[in-house]
Amino acid sequence: MNSVMWKVLSAVSAIAAAQAANQSLNLIWKGATGNKPPTVPEDPETTWKEAIAWAALSGAIMGVARMFATRQAAAYYVRSTGKMPKALVRD
Repeated sequence: MNSVMWKVLSAVSAIAAAQAANQSLNLIWKGATGNKPPTVPEDPETTWKEAIAWAALSGAIMGVARMFATRQAAAYYVRSTGKMPKALVRD
């Protein structure tokens, strides 16, 4: 049962983190460039500079958001069950 609870909790937190990160990305990009973010960075009409900047920024923001959400979900899980989820236990 705890395994299922952890899977649901981690999935919900990952989805919420992705949505928050996406909104943050759009705001950061618009603030830095004054333009909307590239909707399709792979499009040949998007400059290489813009595509690489978008990929780097989105990768960093999404990675940090996912790590933050997983850590918060794990902390909640530990408070609720008294132990770490098996998926996060070090060998």
